Amino acid sequence: MQMPVHPLLTGDTAATRTDDPRLDYVRTLDRTVVHRESLAEVFVTDTQSLGDDAHAAASQLPRSHAYYGDHLLRPRRHDPVLLLEACRQVGLAIAHTHYGVPFDHKFVLTSLGISITRPERMAVGSAPCELRMLCSVEDKRVKEGRVVGYDARFRLFVDGTEVGNALVGLRFKSPESYRALRLRNREGAPVPSTATFDFTVAGEVPTPYLVGRTSNDNVVLAGLAGDGDTASASLRVLPHHPSLFDHAQDHLPGMVLVEAGRQLALNTLLEAQGTSPAKAYPAEITASFTSFGELEPRTDLRARVVPANEPAHGVYYTQGGVVEFLASGDGDGTGPTAVEVDVLQGGASICRMDVGLVRFPS
Repeated sequence: MQMPVHPLLTGDTAATRTDDPRLDYVRTLDRTVVHRESLAEVFVTDTQSLGDDAHAAASQLPRSHAYYGDHLLRPRRHDPVLLLEACRQVGLAIAHTHYGVPFDHKFVLTSLGISITRPERMAVGSAPCELRMLCSVEDKRVKEGRVVGYDARFRLFVDGTEVGNALVGLRFKSPESYRALRLRNREGAPVPSTATFDFTVAGEVPTPYLVGRTSNDNVVLAGLAGDGDTASASLRVLPHHPSLFDHAQDHLPGMVLVEAGRQLALNTLLEAQGTSPAKAYPAEITASFTSFGELEPRTDLRARVVPANEPAHGVYYTQGGVVEFLASGDGDGTGPTAVEVDVLQGGASICRMDVGLVRFPS
């Protein structure tokens, strides 16, 4: 039976005006409910249940941040990856506070997606940006009376204007089932940790400008190579990065792969079409994760610019099932320029991404 949809999630502007919850932007949530160790990495300030698997949430986006604010685009705009991280944190928070997922459970990302439909409204201003999120929990999975996963779809608002949408797919594992899953995927080999693993860099680290950054500390690629409309690189793992690795991990986090894909997409567009990373904004990002990114093997990325007349994918198979993303390019040359990115270990794909880049000034 189809569950009723809360009017705040349907685009009903009248409902948005009359049934808008009062969200708190005064302080951030407890860092434990969003799985962060550093208070500086918590961006969600409130979540409220609206009933019928609908939720409202608030986030304050910082005007300056050593990672999320380190971009070349001028005038500065809030990073879509920051908005995606805020949505991811909401997905974690409501799992614990509204669906009773135990705090000792492990959360597995199956998919991520964001589309900024009003990038001109994302300019960094003189005050912190208050982001309002309306979340609909779909494909909710229940086992033995417990919620074990769902897809969280978001509508995003700034100053009362809808600026985009997002998707976060999550599955929840007990410590025992997670341990069994990791050992099974590794054929019984012990699970390492970024706290002690010694990573090597495969190739020269590029100048930050080439991947849309100003600081070398935020460059996550090495060994860049381009050929026409394609590019390749290897992942440069930064286990002590305060944002990408807020705490020790036994695998490569999904947000790290998203950052690597975004950087390679910017470089691919630069090499293929001469578009400066200072003029390109990643208005659309989708990612599907088919298996864990292990720490030991080298991680390679391959990217290509998608021809304007080639249809976008839209539907992906992930380790959590099939997911359909919210937004894609028009395919007629009028929308964002799409770049496909494949992330591989040992020649096998572990993550597929599409990055839609819009040019500024437009």
